[in-house]
Amino acid sequence: MAYTAAPGAPVPSGLAGGIPLRTVVQGSAKALFAAFIFFACFAFSETSPYDAVALPTMLLWLCLGVRLHRGAVPLLALLLLYLAAIVMALLPYLNEDFPVTWTVQLIYLAVTCTFFAMFFSDDTQARMELALKAYTASCVFSAALGIVGYLQWLGIEDLFYKYDRASGTFQDPNVFGSFLTLGALYLMHGLLTGTARRPLASLAGLLIIVAGIFLSFSRGSWAGSGVAVLLMVGSVYAGSASLRLRRRIVLLTLATLVLGTVAVIALLSVDHVHKMFEIRASLAQDYDQGETGRFGNQMRGFAMLLERPFGMGPMHWRLVFGLEPHNSYIGSFANGGWLGGAVFIELVLSTAFVGFRLLARPSPVRAHAQIVWPALLMFFLQAVQIDIEKWRHVYMMLGMVWALEAARLRMDAAQADRA
Repeated sequence: MAYTAAPGAPVPSGLAGGIPLRTVVQGSAKALFAAFIFFACFAFSETSPYDAVALPTMLLWLCLGVRLHRGAVPLLALLLLYLAAIVMALLPYLNEDFPVTWTVQLIYLAVTCTFFAMFFSDDTQARMELALKAYTASCVFSAALGIVGYLQWLGIEDLFYKYDRASGTFQDPNVFGSFLTLGALYLMHGLLTGTARRPLASLAGLLIIVAGIFLSFSRGSWAGSGVAVLLMVGSVYAGSASLRLRRRIVLLTLATLVLGTVAVIALLSVDHVHKMFEIRASLAQDYDQGETGRFGNQMRGFAMLLERPFGMGPMHWRLVFGLEPHNSYIGSFANGGWLGGAVFIELVLSTAFVGFRLLARPSPVRAHAQIVWPALLMFFLQAVQIDIEKWRHVYMMLGMVWALEAARLRMDAAQADRA
């Protein structure tokens, strides 16, 4: 069962040169979509080329015809319910510009998430490969700029680095470090399974990305990337019936660990890198501690939210405490009340159920699930200590996971019909 979002637009049968016009339009649409994904790394400000390309990309593909399959319907329902909770909490503050703007931006991100769930549900393998290649190129590009900026080779203050940490094309080193993880997983997966067409280029790109993650000095990115890699490698190993492939996975994993360790030791030999590592490696920073620190604010704010069924209103936590909650789970209760918080948790749990099921069950889409779901899980874990609800790439991965589930269900149904 599928729900049609927009019928395919009629196009003339061909061009003067004999190439079907629809082929040309689809080729242009794929190129536009690749640019859309690549531009995700440009996050210097609230708006970016990603947002400028988003609307024409989505409209073009809606005209070409993308569908909402039943496997992705739960995602749409949860997103609509979450947005409804946010809008209800916003009603008393419609005269305030910032909460209104934030809510509109959140609606826009939910629309992109729905589009991704629809787009990747059909022609899944080819479209996922296109997106992951574009995203990985974006990661290598941003990581390289982050390394150049951190080493101050350009001699321009604060360009591609912030707070003595690599930030690449992002405002925040924490977002930069986490953004790179999906690209690292894609390259690692190709090397482990032997599907990388250019292994040396993949290895070089992987080393650049890993260096970028390390130089971001983001504790959440370090830990989250470690968890994502372990889950991805474990899933590939467990899902392989080939003894030869399992040996390859073990050997390459060990080789990667050795190379990574050597690279980290080399970086730590640089004095200012070593000093920053010592500072960032501690579990708690100065701004975390005390009654007015991050954790103190969270404890006090949680007690206040127990008495406010409609929350504090979108982006009102910062008015009370002077900074963001740095916890998306608490933030969802603050921005959308009890309903918003409950729906956000349900969205995370439902997606986790779908993600782990994709890893556990053999299917043509499992290879891509082994890459995307560990990366998204990392963001769900990071949401405990940072605010992820405005990160564009998180909504892309969320749509991807549900699209993979929709594709799997459709393939299972087709196989059952043939049996």
